[in-house]
Amino acid sequence: MARVEHLALFAMALIAAGAADAADFPQPLPEEAVPTVTELPARYPDSWVFVHDLHFNSLPDGRVAIVDVAKENHNLVGQIPVAQFGNILPSSSRGEIYVGETFYSRLTRGERTDVITVWDPKTLAPKDEIILPGGKRGLFVTQRNSLQFTNGEKWALVFNFTPGSSVTVVDLVSRKILSDVDLPGCSLIYPTGPRGFASLCADGTITSIALDAAGKPGPAVTSEAFNDIDDDPLFMTPAMVGRTGWFVSFKGNLRAIDFAGAAAKDLGGFAIPNQAGGEPAWRPGGWQVISADRAGLLYVLMNPKGGEGSHKDGGTEAWVIDPKAKSLVRRIALKNHSVSIEATQQDKPLLVASRPDGSLDVYDAASGTFVRTIVNVAHDPMTMTAVR
Repeated sequence: MARVEHLALFAMALIAAGAADAADFPQPLPEEAVPTVTELPARYPDSWVFVHDLHFNSLPDGRVAIVDVAKENHNLVGQIPVAQFGNILPSSSRGEIYVGETFYSRLTRGERTDVITVWDPKTLAPKDEIILPGGKRGLFVTQRNSLQFTNGEKWALVFNFTPGSSVTVVDLVSRKILSDVDLPGCSLIYPTGPRGFASLCADGTITSIALDAAGKPGPAVTSEAFNDIDDDPLFMTPAMVGRTGWFVSFKGNLRAIDFAGAAAKDLGGFAIPNQAGGEPAWRPGGWQVISADRAGLLYVLMNPKGGEGSHKDGGTEAWVIDPKAKSLVRRIALKNHSVSIEATQQDKPLLVASRPDGSLDVYDAASGTFVRTIVNVAHDPMTMTAVR
């Protein structure tokens, strides 16, 4: 009996000790509701950038990362799927994000469906979609000017390529197709005037088409040739300063096009001031090679090994150009070889350079000082769009 009493007392002592030890530990966390959704602000801060990940190794699984490039950490604030050579078009006035994308019923084969998917910017949930007829939305490595707004962001313009080129006009308010406009020999979309668009053409001209109130096209207006297609063609993604698009050429010449009127107007251009140290020459290179800040300064991604065929190679410096003075303001030595650049639209802008490994390097645009690296944001960060 004594042994039994001893064991009972020992067990009670262990229980008491365990209770004392348990009191030293924090209490279990309350259970969280599943799912839990944290909403983003309705108006994104000017330090946020949409980073388009084409995802070459799995093209049906493209996406766009929304990144706050001003934060020290936790920079990735959200992500939107953008399937199969898709395009993204955030609206500054409509409270919606539009994505042009393509699906196949068997993922990589089967019936094709082209759509504009409408996303809620606060929840990043899909809220609607607009079916694009004809299976003709252009499928190629992402270009920002293949999906654009016109008519005060009430309409979207979708570039098609079959390989015949055309533009589909979409009413974003009624979610209806308004018209299709043939564009023989011309590519991509540059909004013009209150309602219309221009397109760069293979003969070096630019063609402009005004749209009426029903979205139907008027007569085409074609400029004189100014784009030297054979010897010094323009990169097709411009930096916008107001309604002026600044294009840069393969050999480093800048060209201004005024899109404010119903027809695009060539304003002429100038050569980026030559600099020593190129092997053999400094030339623009990359995928998104030019950007502009709120003050109208231009940033051009430059490659010291420029030559025939180097235009997609990326670059090691960003050159800051004052287009009014036609002068080189500063050179920003990039920490890593980069494929695209984008300036934020803050009062004190940041310059974001995307790298082939999917990381972003961030610089103070005014001084060129390196600020931070944001690691592994994307697989293939081809283009970036700063919040405006």
